[in-house]
Amino acid sequence: MNDFHDLILDGTKIGWHAERVAAWERGERIAPITIDMALTRACNYSCGFCYAMFQENERKVINKKNIFDFLDDCAEIGVKGISLVSDGESTISPVFTEACKYGYELGLSMAVGTNGFVLTRNKSAEILPYLTYLRINFSAGERKRYAEIMGTKEKSFDRVCENIKDMVRIKKENNLKCTIGMQMVLMPKDADQIIPLAKLGKELRPDYAIIKHCSDNEDGDLGIEYDAYEKLYDKLREAETYSDETYKVVIKWSKIGDKGSRSYQRCYGTPFMLQISGSGLIAPCGMLFNDRYKKFHIGNITQERFKDIWSSDRYWDVIRYLSSPEFNAQKMCGSLCLQHKVNEALDKHLKNEIKISRPGGKNPQHVNFI
Repeated sequence: MNDFHDLILDGTKIGWHAERVAAWERGERIAPITIDMALTRACNYSCGFCYAMFQENERKVINKKNIFDFLDDCAEIGVKGISLVSDGESTISPVFTEACKYGYELGLSMAVGTNGFVLTRNKSAEILPYLTYLRINFSAGERKRYAEIMGTKEKSFDRVCENIKDMVRIKKENNLKCTIGMQMVLMPKDADQIIPLAKLGKELRPDYAIIKHCSDNEDGDLGIEYDAYEKLYDKLREAETYSDETYKVVIKWSKIGDKGSRSYQRCYGTPFMLQISGSGLIAPCGMLFNDRYKKFHIGNITQERFKDIWSSDRYWDVIRYLSSPEFNAQKMCGSLCLQHKVNEALDKHLKNEIKISRPGGKNPQHVNFI
């Protein structure tokens, strides 16, 4: 039976890293807890909700030496988790499997977000032992709508469904700890797929299926109407009823309820949760990858060692600017960024509205992915 009590999929786990928050408050140069990155900017899908189209920057190739040096540096300075998600499909990189294995061997928590197309049985068997979680981006429950929403062919639906079944079987047969999940990025116009997705997950039997909001850039180019999510609450609650003892349907209520707004103005989350583009570019977050935000670009792991970039004045000048009165996340950022819940918690902590301290009891699952 899966233990869902210690699986936090909506919110932040920053409290379990209170010692790093304390070091940050003392003004120390802390290593990120989590780094969200891609191994390539390329992708074999063309999802209609994908934010990566707004993140274009000069494309460079992350090779084996680049990623091994990077992972060595992460382990040395104290990074705890690497999630291969970000702005490209990391599974199609030639260094994908080796990166997962090497990071794991260094003691880093490794995780992957993917469309799952290339993760056939043999490939999954090869990487699952090294992963904390594997999340399949799967934003529809029906073949035709899957192809429309995710920019691929209908037969891809069948292939990925079989891949997920194989992953679940491999996990069970080998008693692996890796959490397997499906994720729907929900645009309000695709609400017809909420229940089909919940039902499909119940059939395929991953550990969970999560339904989350869709982020937009600061210009609103995806046209997300955040007030429209409220009209879907009844359908989302119905989706939750498909949960059982070994499968959970999770709705990201906290971010959906925020309706794209922020309660804070400063960005405090970046030094705790950094993002790196599939081109190797380091910027505070994915929303700032685009070339037009070059004043926020810190370095590139294909050209410099990460530990040197991290210890540079340039890195910390950008970090300080984002947390200064000169920066206003309410006016200068896109909606519902990756660091949103971390930012929210840190802002309330500094305002003495909450106290970030380590909770009692055992660690939750995926503790290094905050």
